Amino acid sequence: MTDFSSVKEKVAIVTGAADGLGKAIAWSYAENGMKVVVSDINADKGSKVAEEIRAAGGDAVFFKTDVSKEDEVKELVDFAVATYGRLDGLVNNAGIAAESRPTHEFSVAEFDRLMAIDLRGVFLGMKFAVEAILKTKSTGGFIINVASQAGILGNSSMATYASAKHGVVGLTKSAALDYAPYNISINAICPGTFRTSIWGQAPEEVVSQYAKILSPSGKLGDPKEIGHLALFLATDLARYISGSAIVIDAGSHAGKVTPVQWAHPEILE
Repeated sequence: MTDFSSVKEKVAIVTGAADGLGKAIAWSYAENGMKVVVSDINADKGSKVAEEIRAAGGDAVFFKTDVSKEDEVKELVDFAVATYGRLDGLVNNAGIAAESRPTHEFSVAEFDRLMAIDLRGVFLGMKFAVEAILKTKSTGGFIINVASQAGILGNSSMATYASAKHGVVGLTKSAALDYAPYNISINAICPGTFRTSIWGQAPEEVVSQYAKILSPSGKLGDPKEIGHLALFLATDLARYISGSAIVIDAGSHAGKVTPVQWAHPEILE
């Protein structure tokens, strides 16, 4: 039986944890005995996540952070260390999406804002978290950067977002080499399309139709799947995995799906 107990008592920060994938990661960590600093720019929703984790018997606190601001990211890391005495890991999940349009139609201000949050924010988190992990003598330090399928593939009408997420993957690979001698694993998770609040109040039939287009499986991912992967990467079972960009997208990055008529469809009956 696979044992995930090595994560118990580890201290981890999860940014962008008020909703979606970040919330799923925070819950996965807390349910397995980790001490979680829930961070988000949305104080109301972020505080509620921490409160719900505590009500369920987990250990979590909230700290409001704008990851694009250096002083706030440093304060977040300092808070984690002051609260729990050390830092073992960080999940850089906070990020924003961009509208779909041709590259030349994005304004410079839009480009700068997206880079400040989706790429600079990851760099800032890594910078201060690595320092804290080293200074507090963590024996199993880890950093997980949530990139995107768009971090390994180009995508028309997504130049700003894709370039930021490609940058996240580059940061991940380079930093993994910097800190491998110090037993800090650094990996990126590259999600495809998941069932999160990004779909808003869209009718189920609309969501299902898009799922058939966006995923070879015809289904959207469950955020809990990201939580499970992030949990594994935080355990001692994954110490030899570093510098990887792990895609979780039902195979849509693998190539083009070509419809074909099966010669023996009766095997499905």
